[in-house]
Amino acid sequence: MMPQATFETRSASARRQNILDYVRDRGGAQIDELAGRFVTSRMTIHRDLQVLSERGVLRRVHGGVTTPPKAFSEGSISQRSHRAMEAKQAIAAVAAGLVEEGEIIALDDSTTSRVLAERLTDSASLTVVTNSMGTANLFTSKPNVNLLLLGGRYNMDFDAFFGTLCEQAAASLRVNTLFLSVAAIRGMTAYHQEQDIIKAKQALMNISDRKILLVDSTKFGVITLNRFSDLTEFDVVITDSGLEKDLEDTLRNAGINLKIAEISTVRASGSSTSPECNP
Repeated sequence: MMPQATFETRSASARRQNILDYVRDRGGAQIDELAGRFVTSRMTIHRDLQVLSERGVLRRVHGGVTTPPKAFSEGSISQRSHRAMEAKQAIAAVAAGLVEEGEIIALDDSTTSRVLAERLTDSASLTVVTNSMGTANLFTSKPNVNLLLLGGRYNMDFDAFFGTLCEQAAASLRVNTLFLSVAAIRGMTAYHQEQDIIKAKQALMNISDRKILLVDSTKFGVITLNRFSDLTEFDVVITDSGLEKDLEDTLRNAGINLKIAEISTVRASGSSTSPECNP
C-alpha cells in the first residue's frame, strides 16, 4: 500500500512547487525520499527535478538534489516590508515623478508599490486600482483619490487579493499606467514564485497602456520558480544605484528603458524629495 501524500499534487506545477519548498526547507533531498514523500514514481521525480534544475532553482547531485547558492525565499509582507527600504524609497520617488494628475494608475501587491502609494496620498486628482489591502488603506481617507479595490481570495502573507474574481475584475477596467514589482530577475526575464500572484500581475499588465517595473537591485540575479515576463514588455524599468555597472550596460544595450534612482540622494535629502535619476 502506497503512503498517503503529505501535500496535494494535483498537477505537475503544484507538485514541483511542493518539491521546491520541501528541498529548500531541508537544503537537499534524495530521489527515493521525494518519490515516497510525493507518492509518485522515481521517473516522475527525475523529470520534475530536471525542469527545476533547468530553471536554476535547484541543483542536481548524484542521487538527489540540493539548493543553489542564491535560491530564493520571499517571505511574508511583514518581512519584505523591511528589506532594501532605502532602495525602495529612492525607486518610489522616481516613479512618483512619472505620475500625472488625473491619471488612472494601477498598483500591484508589492511592498515597493506600497511605498510609492505613500508618496501619492496627497495627489490633487488620481484614480487608483489595486488588489493590495494595505495600499488601498492608504487612500481610504483621501477625498481626491478615486479608489478601486479588486476583490477575490484574500492572502494574508501578501495582504492582497488574488484568484479568478480578482483577474475578472481587472479585465473590466482600463488604466493609464501600471506600477508593479517582481520577486526576482535573471537575465532579461522577471520571475515570481507564486502562480496566483503572476496571474494577478498579468491581469493588470493586460489592462495598462504604460507598464513600469519597480525593482530594487538586490533582486537581480536571484533565482525563483515561475517565469512572469520579459523585461522588454515594460515601458520603463526603475531600479536603484546598487545595480552593477556591467548589468546596467547589458540592460541598456538590450533596449531596456532603464532609470537609476540614486539611493544616496534620498538618504541625504529625505524621503519627501525626489532623488536624482540617471535615465
